[in-house]
Amino acid sequence: LVSTGNICRSPIAEAVFRKLVTDEKLEHKWRTDSAAVSDWNVGRFPDSRALSCLRNHGIETAHKARQITKEDFQTFDHILCMDESNLRDLNRKSNQVKDCKAKIELLGTYDPQKQLIIEDPYYGNEKDFETVYEQCLRCCKAFLEKYH
Repeated sequence: LVSTGNICRSPIAEAVFRKLVTDEKLEHKWRTDSAAVSDWNVGRFPDSRALSCLRNHGIETAHKARQITKEDFQTFDHILCMDESNLRDLNRKSNQVKDCKAKIELLGTYDPQKQLIIEDPYYGNEKDFETVYEQCLRCCKAFLEKYH
């Protein structure tokens, strides 16, 4: 799961997906991680508002931001991102990787409510983080149903 800085949207999506997989007792079938297209926040914990939003839904995460690597394109089956800018950057990076096996697409393509883009809540408020959580939950559930 990939976003620009890996401190808001993608850690929320990662934590949500990991909880869904755990609740379904499918941990042995899935390797879940999140990363950034940029290197701006490498090593930082998620935004405090993202952590608060997750805690409000009974989800904890110990994720630290990292930048996507060449190996990610070679080892993951799916790389899901949040917006068109992420998609463009990932497609460009994947073209420089031999043996890219990952299917790269927008997480929002799985949204039953057809909200294709998951907007960055960084400059918003708690309500914007809640919107991201709800989108990620809908999308991750639909994705898991499709590939389980």
